[in-house]
Amino acid sequence: MPLRALARVNLAAIERNVARLERELHGTSALCAVVKADGYGHGAVPSARAAIAGGASWLAVATAAEAAQLRAGGIETSILVMGALSREELRVALAARADVVAWSEPFVGELAVAARDGAGILKGGEDRVRVHVKLDTGMGRLGTRELDEALGVATRVLEASPALELTGAMTHFATADENDAFVREQLERFGPFAAEMRTLQPGIIVHAANSAATLCVAASHLDMVRCGIAIYGCDPLHEDPSLRGLEPALELTSYLAAVKRAAPGDSAGYGRRFVAERETWLGTLPIGYGDGLRRDLTNNCDVLVGGVRYPLVGTVSMDNITIDLGPAPDVRTGELATIIGRSNAERQTVEELADRLETINYEVLCGISARVPRVYHHDGEPL
Repeated sequence: MPLRALARVNLAAIERNVARLERELHGTSALCAVVKADGYGHGAVPSARAAIAGGASWLAVATAAEAAQLRAGGIETSILVMGALSREELRVALAARADVVAWSEPFVGELAVAARDGAGILKGGEDRVRVHVKLDTGMGRLGTRELDEALGVATRVLEASPALELTGAMTHFATADENDAFVREQLERFGPFAAEMRTLQPGIIVHAANSAATLCVAASHLDMVRCGIAIYGCDPLHEDPSLRGLEPALELTSYLAAVKRAAPGDSAGYGRRFVAERETWLGTLPIGYGDGLRRDLTNNCDVLVGGVRYPLVGTVSMDNITIDLGPAPDVRTGELATIIGRSNAERQTVEELADRLETINYEVLCGISARVPRVYHHDGEPL
Protein backbone atom coordinates (compact mmCIF):
# COMPACT_ATOMS: atom_id res chain seq x y z
CA MET A 1 0.00 0.00 0.00
CA PRO A 2 1.46 3.42 -0.90
CA LEU A 3 1.83 6.12 1.75
CA ARG A 4 -1.01 8.61 2.17
CA ALA A 5 1.26 11.28 0.69
CA LEU A 6 4.79 10.90 -0.60
CA ALA A 7 7.29 13.09 -2.44
CA ARG A 8 9.87 11.02 -4.31
CA VAL A 9 12.98 12.95 -5.35
CA ASN A 10 15.32 11.66 -8.04
CA LEU A 11 18.73 13.04 -7.14
CA ALA A 12 20.12 11.84 -10.47
CA ALA A 13 17.77 14.29 -12.19
CA ILE A 14 19.22 17.16 -10.13
CA GLU A 15 22.72 16.06 -11.10
CA ARG A 16 21.79 16.00 -14.79
CA ASN A 17 20.04 19.37 -14.62
CA VAL A 18 23.12 20.98 -13.09
CA ALA A 19 25.35 19.41 -15.74
CA ARG A 20 22.96 20.59 -18.46
CA LEU A 21 23.03 24.17 -17.08
CA GLU A 22 26.82 24.11 -16.86
CA ARG A 23 26.97 23.30 -20.57
CA GLU A 24 25.08 26.55 -21.13
CA LEU A 25 27.72 28.69 -19.42
CA HIS A 26 30.13 30.93 -21.27
CA GLY A 27 33.82 31.29 -20.47
CA THR A 28 34.88 30.27 -17.00
CA SER A 29 31.59 31.05 -15.28
CA ALA A 30 30.91 28.82 -12.26
CA LEU A 31 27.53 27.48 -11.15
CA CYS A 32 26.07 28.21 -7.74
CA ALA A 33 23.14 25.95 -6.84
CA VAL A 34 20.44 27.69 -4.82
CA VAL A 35 19.10 25.31 -2.16
CA LYS A 36 17.14 27.75 0.01
CA ALA A 37 13.64 26.94 1.32
CA ASP A 38 14.69 23.33 1.95
CA GLY A 39 15.90 22.97 -1.61
CA TYR A 40 12.64 24.40 -3.00
CA GLY A 41 10.83 21.64 -1.14
CA HIS A 42 13.13 18.85 -2.35
CA GLY A 43 15.33 18.68 0.77
CA ALA A 44 18.31 20.99 1.16
CA VAL A 45 21.12 18.61 2.08
CA PRO A 46 20.33 15.83 -0.45
CA SER A 47 19.75 18.45 -3.17
CA ALA A 48 23.03 20.17 -2.32
CA ARG A 49 24.95 16.91 -2.54
CA ALA A 50 23.34 16.10 -5.90
CA ALA A 51 24.08 19.57 -7.24
CA ILE A 52 27.73 19.27 -6.22
CA ALA A 53 27.91 15.85 -7.87
CA GLY A 54 26.51 17.47 -11.02
CA GLY A 55 29.22 20.13 -11.05
CA ALA A 56 28.08 23.01 -8.82
CA SER A 57 31.01 24.68 -7.08
CA TRP A 58 28.95 26.99 -4.84
CA LEU A 59 25.71 26.79 -2.87
CA ALA A 60 23.39 29.65 -1.96
CA VAL A 61 20.72 29.97 0.73
CA ALA A 62 18.57 32.78 2.10
CA THR A 63 19.08 32.39 5.85
CA ALA A 64 21.78 31.71 8.40
CA ALA A 65 19.92 28.66 9.71
CA GLU A 66 19.90 27.17 6.20
CA ALA A 67 23.69 27.54 6.00
CA ALA A 68 24.05 25.89 9.41
CA GLN A 69 21.82 23.02 8.26
CA LEU A 70 24.07 22.37 5.27
CA ARG A 71 27.19 22.33 7.43
CA ALA A 72 25.49 20.00 9.92
CA GLY A 73 24.73 17.73 6.99
CA GLY A 74 28.42 17.46 6.14
CA ILE A 75 28.50 19.92 3.22
CA GLU A 76 31.91 21.61 2.88
CA THR A 77 31.37 23.53 -0.38
CA SER A 78 31.36 27.36 -0.30
CA ILE A 79 27.99 28.71 0.87
CA LEU A 80 26.59 32.18 0.23
CA VAL A 81 23.84 33.53 2.51
CA MET A 82 21.99 35.99 0.29
CA GLY A 83 19.42 37.38 2.75
CA ALA A 84 19.35 40.06 5.40
CA LEU A 85 20.89 39.05 8.72
CA SER A 86 20.17 40.26 12.23
CA ARG A 87 23.05 40.43 14.68
CA GLU A 88 22.24 36.98 16.06
CA GLU A 89 21.70 35.48 12.62
CA LEU A 90 25.01 36.95 11.49
CA ARG A 91 26.85 34.96 14.12
CA VAL A 92 25.06 31.77 13.03
CA ALA A 93 26.04 32.43 9.40
CA LEU A 94 29.67 33.08 10.28
CA ALA A 95 29.81 30.05 12.55
CA ALA A 96 28.73 28.08 9.46
CA ARG A 97 31.67 29.61 7.55
CA ALA A 98 29.27 31.16 5.06
CA ASP A 99 29.89 34.14 2.82
CA VAL A 100 27.52 37.02 3.57
CA VAL A 101 26.10 39.97 1.64
CA ALA A 102 26.53 43.61 2.65
CA TRP A 103 25.00 46.83 1.33
CA SER A 104 25.44 49.26 4.24
CA GLU A 105 28.47 50.50 6.17
CA PRO A 106 26.84 49.91 9.60
CA PHE A 107 26.46 46.23 8.72
CA VAL A 108 30.14 46.08 7.78
CA GLY A 109 30.86 47.50 11.22
CA GLU A 110 28.85 44.68 12.78
CA LEU A 111 30.83 42.20 10.68
CA ALA A 112 34.07 43.64 12.00
CA VAL A 113 32.83 43.34 15.59
CA ALA A 114 31.70 39.76 15.03
CA ALA A 115 35.09 38.91 13.54
CA ARG A 116 36.90 40.57 16.44
CA ASP A 117 34.80 38.74 19.01
CA GLY A 118 35.38 35.45 17.26
CA ALA A 119 31.70 34.39 17.17
CA GLY A 120 32.93 30.83 16.87
CA ILE A 121 34.23 31.42 13.37
CA LEU A 122 37.91 32.26 13.26
CA LYS A 123 40.46 29.52 13.71
CA GLY A 124 43.60 31.09 15.07
CA GLY A 125 43.15 34.07 12.76
CA GLU A 126 43.47 31.88 9.67
CA ASP A 127 39.88 32.26 8.44
CA ARG A 128 38.42 35.52 7.25
CA VAL A 129 34.83 36.70 6.91
CA ARG A 130 34.03 36.71 3.20
CA VAL A 131 31.77 39.54 2.04
CA HIS A 132 29.84 40.16 -1.20
CA VAL A 133 28.56 43.69 -1.82
CA LYS A 134 25.15 44.07 -3.44
CA LEU A 135 24.01 46.83 -5.79
CA ASP A 136 20.27 47.16 -6.36
CA THR A 137 19.99 47.65 -10.14
CA GLY A 138 16.24 47.26 -10.34
CA MET A 139 14.84 44.60 -8.02
CA GLY A 140 14.05 47.22 -5.41
CA ARG A 141 14.54 44.99 -2.38
CA LEU A 142 17.92 44.48 -0.70
CA GLY A 143 21.01 46.42 -1.72
CA THR A 144 21.70 50.09 -2.22
CA ARG A 145 20.69 51.79 -5.47
CA GLU A 146 23.59 54.27 -5.24
CA LEU A 147 26.84 53.31 -6.98
CA ASP A 148 28.97 55.53 -4.74
CA GLU A 149 27.34 54.14 -1.62
CA ALA A 150 27.95 50.54 -2.74
CA LEU A 151 31.58 51.33 -3.49
CA GLY A 152 31.82 52.96 -0.07
CA VAL A 153 30.58 49.75 1.51
CA ALA A 154 33.24 47.81 -0.40
CA THR A 155 35.96 50.21 0.72
CA ARG A 156 34.74 49.88 4.29
CA VAL A 157 35.07 46.08 4.02
CA LEU A 158 38.70 46.52 2.95
CA GLU A 159 39.49 48.96 5.74
CA ALA A 160 37.36 47.86 8.70
CA SER A 161 39.31 44.79 9.76
CA PRO A 162 41.98 42.45 8.41
CA ALA A 163 39.56 39.67 9.30
CA LEU A 164 37.18 40.81 6.53
CA GLU A 165 37.70 39.81 2.91
CA LEU A 166 36.00 41.48 -0.05
CA THR A 167 34.96 38.46 -2.10
CA GLY A 168 32.13 39.33 -4.47
CA ALA A 169 29.95 41.87 -6.25
CA MET A 170 26.35 40.99 -7.01
CA THR A 171 22.92 42.10 -8.13
CA HIS A 172 19.60 40.36 -8.76
CA PHE A 173 17.35 40.47 -11.82
CA ALA A 174 13.70 41.44 -11.49
CA THR A 175 12.29 40.25 -14.84
CA ALA A 176 14.59 37.58 -16.28
CA ASP A 177 11.61 35.25 -16.65
CA GLU A 178 9.57 37.73 -18.67
CA ASN A 179 11.51 40.74 -19.96
CA ASP A 180 15.01 40.46 -21.44
CA ALA A 181 15.12 44.20 -22.11
CA PHE A 182 15.04 45.11 -18.42
CA VAL A 183 17.65 42.43 -17.68
CA ARG A 184 19.98 44.15 -20.12
CA GLU A 185 19.18 47.50 -18.52
CA GLN A 186 20.11 46.09 -15.14
CA LEU A 187 23.33 44.67 -16.60
CA GLU A 188 24.25 48.12 -17.92
CA ARG A 189 23.76 49.59 -14.45
CA PHE A 190 25.76 46.77 -12.89
CA GLY A 191 28.71 47.01 -15.31
CA PRO A 192 30.40 50.16 -13.87
CA PHE A 193 30.01 48.82 -10.34
CA ALA A 194 31.52 45.46 -11.28
CA ALA A 195 34.45 47.19 -13.03
CA GLU A 196 35.16 49.41 -10.01
CA MET A 197 34.94 46.45 -7.69
CA ARG A 198 37.46 44.51 -9.77
CA THR A 199 39.79 47.47 -9.46
CA LEU A 200 39.31 47.65 -5.69
CA GLN A 201 39.87 43.93 -5.25
CA PRO A 202 41.20 41.94 -8.21
CA GLY A 203 39.94 38.40 -8.32
CA ILE A 204 36.51 38.99 -6.80
CA ILE A 205 33.53 36.96 -8.00
CA VAL A 206 30.99 38.99 -9.99
CA HIS A 207 27.53 37.41 -10.23
CA ALA A 208 23.99 38.31 -11.22
CA ALA A 209 22.16 35.61 -13.21
CA ASN A 210 19.34 33.45 -11.92
CA SER A 211 17.99 30.38 -13.76
CA ALA A 212 16.06 32.35 -16.39
CA ALA A 213 18.97 34.65 -17.18
CA THR A 214 21.35 31.69 -17.31
CA LEU A 215 19.22 30.11 -20.02
CA CYS A 216 18.30 33.26 -21.94
CA VAL A 217 20.91 36.01 -21.47
CA ALA A 218 24.46 34.75 -22.03
CA ALA A 219 25.92 38.18 -21.25
CA SER A 220 24.74 37.79 -17.66
CA HIS A 221 26.87 34.74 -16.88
CA LEU A 222 29.88 36.81 -15.68
CA ASP A 223 32.00 34.87 -13.11
CA MET A 224 29.14 32.83 -11.63
CA VAL A 225 25.43 32.13 -12.09
CA ARG A 226 22.98 31.35 -9.30
CA CYS A 227 20.53 28.68 -10.47
CA GLY A 228 17.59 27.64 -8.33
CA ILE A 229 14.36 26.43 -9.92
CA ALA A 230 16.08 24.97 -13.01
CA ILE A 231 18.32 22.60 -11.06
CA TYR A 232 15.15 20.88 -9.82
CA GLY A 233 14.00 20.41 -13.42
CA CYS A 234 11.34 23.11 -13.43
CA ASP A 235 11.12 25.78 -16.09
CA PRO A 236 12.01 29.34 -14.98
CA LEU A 237 9.93 30.73 -17.86
CA HIS A 238 6.85 28.78 -16.73
CA GLU A 239 6.67 26.53 -19.79
CA ASP A 240 7.16 22.80 -20.28
CA PRO A 241 10.58 22.01 -18.75
CA SER A 242 11.33 19.40 -21.41
CA LEU A 243 11.52 22.20 -24.00
CA ARG A 244 14.76 23.33 -22.32
CA GLY A 245 16.13 19.89 -21.59
CA LEU A 246 15.22 20.02 -17.91
CA GLU A 247 14.09 16.93 -16.00
CA PRO A 248 11.68 17.34 -13.06
CA ALA A 249 13.18 15.74 -9.98
CA LEU A 250 10.11 15.50 -7.75
CA GLU A 251 6.91 13.51 -7.98
CA LEU A 252 4.04 13.79 -5.52
CA THR A 253 1.76 10.79 -5.02
CA SER A 254 -1.06 9.49 -2.86
CA TYR A 255 -3.40 6.52 -3.30
CA LEU A 256 -7.07 5.61 -3.60
CA ALA A 257 -8.14 5.06 0.00
CA ALA A 258 -11.81 4.58 -0.89
CA VAL A 259 -13.92 4.07 -4.01
CA LYS A 260 -17.71 4.51 -3.76
CA ARG A 261 -20.71 4.90 -6.01
CA ALA A 262 -22.42 8.30 -6.28
CA ALA A 263 -25.99 8.67 -7.53
CA PRO A 264 -27.31 11.85 -9.16
CA GLY A 265 -27.66 14.46 -6.42
CA ASP A 266 -24.97 12.96 -4.17
CA SER A 267 -22.23 15.43 -3.19
CA ALA A 268 -18.61 15.30 -2.13
CA GLY A 269 -16.67 17.55 0.21
CA TYR A 270 -17.33 20.59 2.36
CA GLY A 271 -19.90 23.01 1.02
CA ARG A 272 -21.23 20.53 -1.58
CA ARG A 273 -19.17 22.21 -4.27
CA PHE A 274 -19.53 19.05 -6.32
CA VAL A 275 -22.91 17.41 -6.87
CA ALA A 276 -23.10 14.39 -9.16
CA GLU A 277 -25.24 14.94 -12.23
CA ARG A 278 -25.13 11.27 -13.26
CA GLU A 279 -24.26 7.87 -11.88
CA THR A 280 -20.53 7.84 -11.21
CA TRP A 281 -17.85 6.55 -8.88
CA LEU A 282 -15.79 8.74 -6.58
CA GLY A 283 -12.30 8.03 -5.31
CA THR A 284 -10.94 9.57 -2.12
CA LEU A 285 -7.24 10.30 -1.72
CA PRO A 286 -5.82 10.97 1.79
CA ILE A 287 -3.94 14.14 0.81
CA GLY A 288 -5.06 17.74 1.12
CA TYR A 289 -4.10 21.31 1.87
CA GLY A 290 -2.33 20.16 5.03
CA ASP A 291 0.10 18.50 2.63
CA GLY A 292 0.38 21.48 0.30
CA LEU A 293 -2.47 20.99 -2.19
CA ARG A 294 -3.92 24.47 -2.21
CA ARG A 295 -7.67 24.87 -1.66
CA ASP A 296 -7.81 26.81 -4.94
CA LEU A 297 -7.46 23.44 -6.69
CA THR A 298 -11.08 22.72 -5.73
CA ASN A 299 -12.77 21.50 -8.95
CA ASN A 300 -9.60 22.70 -10.67
CA CYS A 301 -7.08 19.88 -10.97
CA ASP A 302 -6.47 16.43 -12.40
CA VAL A 303 -5.09 13.33 -10.70
CA LEU A 304 -3.43 10.50 -12.63
CA VAL A 305 -4.39 6.92 -11.84
CA GLY A 306 -3.20 4.10 -14.04
CA GLY A 307 -2.15 6.55 -16.72
CA VAL A 308 -5.60 8.17 -16.90
CA ARG A 309 -6.51 11.73 -15.90
CA TYR A 310 -9.42 12.07 -13.49
CA PRO A 311 -10.79 15.45 -12.38
CA LEU A 312 -10.53 16.53 -8.77
CA VAL A 313 -14.09 17.26 -7.63
CA GLY A 314 -15.36 18.97 -4.54
CA THR A 315 -13.52 21.06 -2.00
CA VAL A 316 -9.88 20.34 -1.18
CA SER A 317 -9.89 19.67 2.55
CA MET A 318 -6.99 19.52 4.98
CA ASP A 319 -6.47 15.79 4.67
CA ASN A 320 -8.47 14.52 1.67
CA ILE A 321 -9.46 15.16 -1.91
CA THR A 322 -12.00 13.42 -4.12
CA ILE A 323 -11.79 12.55 -7.80
CA ASP A 324 -14.52 11.60 -10.27
CA LEU A 325 -13.69 8.16 -11.68
CA GLY A 326 -16.61 8.04 -14.09
CA PRO A 327 -19.42 5.49 -14.47
CA ALA A 328 -17.26 2.43 -15.12
CA PRO A 329 -13.81 2.89 -13.62
CA ASP A 330 -11.07 0.33 -14.06
CA VAL A 331 -9.40 1.11 -10.73
CA ARG A 332 -9.32 -0.38 -7.27
CA THR A 333 -8.74 0.72 -3.69
CA GLY A 334 -5.05 1.02 -2.88
CA GLU A 335 -4.03 2.08 -6.38
CA LEU A 336 -1.29 4.70 -6.72
CA ALA A 337 -2.45 8.23 -7.58
CA THR A 338 -0.09 10.86 -8.99
CA ILE A 339 -0.54 14.60 -8.49
CA ILE A 340 2.88 15.69 -9.80
CA GLY A 341 4.83 13.38 -12.07
CA ARG A 342 4.28 10.61 -14.57
CA SER A 343 1.76 7.78 -14.64
CA ASN A 344 2.38 5.45 -17.58
CA ALA A 345 2.33 7.66 -20.70
CA GLU A 346 0.52 10.53 -18.95
CA ARG A 347 2.20 13.21 -16.85
CA GLN A 348 1.30 16.33 -14.87
CA THR A 349 3.96 18.97 -14.27
CA VAL A 350 4.38 21.51 -11.50
CA GLU A 351 3.90 24.15 -14.19
CA GLU A 352 0.41 22.80 -14.96
CA LEU A 353 -0.63 23.11 -11.33
CA ALA A 354 0.89 26.59 -11.17
CA ASP A 355 -1.14 27.65 -14.22
CA ARG A 356 -4.36 26.41 -12.62
CA LEU A 357 -3.51 28.31 -9.44
CA GLU A 358 -2.39 31.42 -11.36
CA THR A 359 0.93 31.32 -9.56
CA ILE A 360 4.47 30.09 -10.26
CA ASN A 361 6.11 26.68 -10.00
CA TYR A 362 8.31 27.92 -7.13
CA GLU A 363 5.29 28.41 -4.86
CA VAL A 364 3.79 25.02 -5.67
CA LEU A 365 7.03 23.23 -4.77
CA CYS A 366 7.73 25.24 -1.63
CA GLY A 367 4.12 24.67 -0.53
CA ILE A 368 4.52 20.89 -0.19
CA SER A 369 4.38 20.63 3.58
CA ALA A 370 6.78 19.03 6.02
CA ARG A 371 4.32 16.25 6.86
CA VAL A 372 4.83 14.80 3.37
CA PRO A 373 7.78 12.40 3.63
CA ARG A 374 10.61 12.90 1.12
CA VAL A 375 12.14 9.69 -0.21
CA TYR A 376 15.32 9.86 -2.27
CA HIS A 377 16.47 7.67 -5.11
CA HIS A 378 18.95 7.69 -7.96
CA ASP A 379 17.11 6.78 -11.18
CA GLY A 380 14.95 4.36 -9.24
CA GLU A 381 17.71 2.92 -7.05
CA PRO A 382 16.89 3.66 -3.39
CA LEU A 383 19.49 5.50 -1.32
